[in-house]
Amino acid sequence: MTRTLEGKVAVIYGGSGSIGGAVARCFAREGAHLFLASRSRSRLEAAAANTALAGGVVEIAELDVMDADAVEGHAQAIAKLAGGIDIVLNAVSIQHDQGTMLDNLSPEEFLRPVTGFLLAQFLTTKAVVPHMGRVRPGVILSLSEPGARLAMPGILGHASAAAAKEAMVRVLAAELAPKLIRVIGIRPHAIADAPAAGSFTADVFAPLAARAGQDISAFLSGGPGQSTLLKRLPLLAEVAETATFLASDRSGVMTGTTVNITGGALVD
Repeated sequence: MTRTLEGKVAVIYGGSGSIGGAVARCFAREGAHLFLASRSRSRLEAAAANTALAGGVVEIAELDVMDADAVEGHAQAIAKLAGGIDIVLNAVSIQHDQGTMLDNLSPEEFLRPVTGFLLAQFLTTKAVVPHMGRVRPGVILSLSEPGARLAMPGILGHASAAAAKEAMVRVLAAELAPKLIRVIGIRPHAIADAPAAGSFTADVFAPLAARAGQDISAFLSGGPGQSTLLKRLPLLAEVAETATFLASDRSGVMTGTTVNITGGALVD
């Protein structure tokens, strides 16, 4: 059976994180040549070792995605080495506040996720687009969050950033369609097994879990998990399999949309 990403060149920004690493393993299993980038050399090396076990060819680069020149140079180097870029996933994590109401929310904390997530998406997309599309159709994937559409207190910066990322998906899809580049968002809920896999969300949910007198796993499976139609949260493997399908030619007519994998926490 032909692997769905055979011969594809895939770049994952935030490739050392829990989501980036899970997606990398799926991409590798399906035959992609992987380029993983993040700020942590040690975590990149661990992610690359795990990805190689899935059968893929993996290259790593220590990179700050907020450095426009570095990101552009990295994309150029990949294109020169591999002949172009087919798939890009922005899985960059930005530590941010959740739970602070407007009265006590500083401008800096409000803007941290807004500036961080949007600038990361802008700079990485701008860097890779010259090396994608045309004779080899490309796919750009972006991670969103349920906050893009939730009406709940204490997530003002987080929700604003998520909504803006989904807007970027729509606009970029319109701009890049003539270049044969698809742009798709992926909106999971809180991911049940991500904290245990080293995700920064462990720090986000720890105070909330402590106030509820629970550990993080019990907290997530309780309130957030029970609020979904399926009565559970998505798993890293499910997010990764979704990203792999969207990156493949099997989803070739999909663009300009954000795929809802919240377990029914949001209903489109």
